[in-house]
Amino acid sequence: MANTFRLGTRGSPLALTQAGMVRDALMAVHGWDDVEIVVVRTTGDRIQDRALAEIGGKALWTKELDRALLAGEVDACVHSMKDVETIRPAEIVVAAMLPRADVRDRLIGAESIEALPQGAVVGTSSPRRRAQLLRRRPDLQIVLLRGNVDSRLGKLAAGEVDATLLAAAGLERLERPGTGTPLPLDTTLPAPSQGAVGVETLSTGPARDLVSAIDCSDTHRCVLTERALLAALGATCHSPVAALASWQDGQMTLAAELLDEDGTAHISGSMSGDGGEALGQALAADLLERAPGSIRLLFAG
Repeated sequence: MANTFRLGTRGSPLALTQAGMVRDALMAVHGWDDVEIVVVRTTGDRIQDRALAEIGGKALWTKELDRALLAGEVDACVHSMKDVETIRPAEIVVAAMLPRADVRDRLIGAESIEALPQGAVVGTSSPRRRAQLLRRRPDLQIVLLRGNVDSRLGKLAAGEVDATLLAAAGLERLERPGTGTPLPLDTTLPAPSQGAVGVETLSTGPARDLVSAIDCSDTHRCVLTERALLAALGATCHSPVAALASWQDGQMTLAAELLDEDGTAHISGSMSGDGGEALGQALAADLLERAPGSIRLLFAG
């Protein structure tokens, strides 16, 4: 490992902010004078005119960072955990997660989904957000909207869309906490792992132990439970799925919702237990058993 610890990250403003959070946490816990931030440009950053699910899925955010990590060009990589594919290379491990931020979505362009004009154009690239919107408002026109936070807000300001949805956590980290209206969790569950920043290292070597010193165990436990649900569902980037695990008084509660692509069918449920793989698998089995055929076709069936 190099004398200065090296963090790999995407180059968007939000990614750099999150890498800075990890840098500061590492410097504080280890008493280091510096941590180098290494920007790695990803395929997902280069291609902005198509949905990720059409061109390779979440791996478009991670494969170049994985290559840099495996090649020894960086010691660790910083990710928004909701952008990390469920099945990861055996040589790579999530060594730490920072404390989770606000998990909710924010609606920008109207005070509520019900307040959107009839036939309003809403921009998003998320199958989950599309399905959740259409379930409540089938009159809405959902169009592809990709890019970083500033570019999406710029397209909204230019009138290309009437509204959009963004993660509250990202807006807060970019010091825009007042932008948009938070959507209640009882009506709009977030994406699995939303609001969580993870740090990956090689599964063996000194970097793993160094990074694990900044781990928030409660966040890590919740996010791994949500990712276990995704794995048990056989979910892909095409699958509209929402999930949120919460840890309180020594017990995990996992809530989830599955939808078909246009939101006409949905199934939801929750379970409590110790968390982890067993809870994710149990809730996935329950949801798939009760789900209509149109939903099972999008997941494990």
